[in-house]
Amino acid sequence: MKKVIVASLVLGGAMLSSVVLSRVLTPTVSLSSQQGKLDLPSLIPERFGDWQADLGGAAAIVNPEVAASLNEIYSQTLSRTYVNGRGERIMLSIAYGDNQSRQLQVHRPEVCYSAQGFNVAELDKQVLQTGVGAIPVMQLVAQQGGRIEPITYWVLIGQKVVRGNIEQGVARLGYGLSGVIADGLLFRVSTISASKQDAYAIEQAFVSSLMESIPAAQRKRLIGHVGA
Repeated sequence: MKKVIVASLVLGGAMLSSVVLSRVLTPTVSLSSQQGKLDLPSLIPERFGDWQADLGGAAAIVNPEVAASLNEIYSQTLSRTYVNGRGERIMLSIAYGDNQSRQLQVHRPEVCYSAQGFNVAELDKQVLQTGVGAIPVMQLVAQQGGRIEPITYWVLIGQKVVRGNIEQGVARLGYGLSGVIADGLLFRVSTISASKQDAYAIEQAFVSSLMESIPAAQRKRLIGHVGA
């Protein structure tokens, strides 16, 4: 009798797991359709605070060798270089994908930069203090020859900022369990500088000024519930 009960429990657990797994693998509701269309050029101002876009100095997100594959991942991308009154320059890159399945999830900079021949080091989790709240971020230094580029970035899955592959996967799984296809956004700023401390300080000031310039409702498309 006990063997029959145990077997029934095992079978029931297996069936439940199968149902859960099936639901995760086949979400049916698109979060992007619920939130409305995202228009990055309209969302990100060309001028704010002490910063102004240098429209002749846009920073490329990828090189031509990998652009074709990323076109399958991202619905929209935006690349701009900004300069302030002191002549400091920030390269801003934003990439948005309306489908964050495992095959189409956003690519983190440490992966993309390495693929382009950069040496990536000093990858670290940090928290960026801004005027709209504390944003969890990743920071790293990419170097290729004499070009040293400290980078600050975060990934937004649905409405949650995540850091690293594990957090990204957990967030995607959580939405999948709810039957939702999450969208995803990569927000990256970088500076060419031999001093990562100076670069990170400039990047923090830039992000804070930018976020304060965007109305709260629209800002959620970039940082989710941070500061809400």
